[in-house]
Amino acid sequence: EPRSAWCCLAWALAIGTMNILVFLINLLLMFVIFTVVLLPTIVVVYFGFQCHSQVLHSSARYCKSILDDNSSSALIILGFVIMSPLIVVAMAIYCSLARRLRLFMCFQPYSLAVYKGGKWCHCEGGAPCGCARGWNTQDKAWV
Repeated sequence: EPRSAWCCLAWALAIGTMNILVFLINLLLMFVIFTVVLLPTIVVVYFGFQCHSQVLHSSARYCKSILDDNSSSALIILGFVIMSPLIVVAMAIYCSLARRLRLFMCFQPYSLAVYKGGKWCHCEGGAPCGCARGWNTQDKAWV
């Protein structure tokens, strides 16, 4: 049966807040994983740009003694070449972690706000949010 207008608004705000919180957790997790996995690329490209004479031309000791323009260009190219496989690795790590934590199952539908009798998900199998209705651990994402 439908809820009253004020009750529907209150539930919609509660569900919207929860969905935004789950979205921010997903975003934070993705940011941390991508930052950690892409750290080698970030460091290599940073030093390549820092020591190249046409870009920043730092006066640091390692730029004068170790890295000249050719080696700085090589670092920049190497950094961009290893970026593609590392992005794939970071995305695979994020997707497997999000699937293991069932983060995408935590989003609640707005029909809970409109109609009475909708049930919140209950904890099953120790999931952090327990939002796994009919979750089958044998299901694969590619099936």
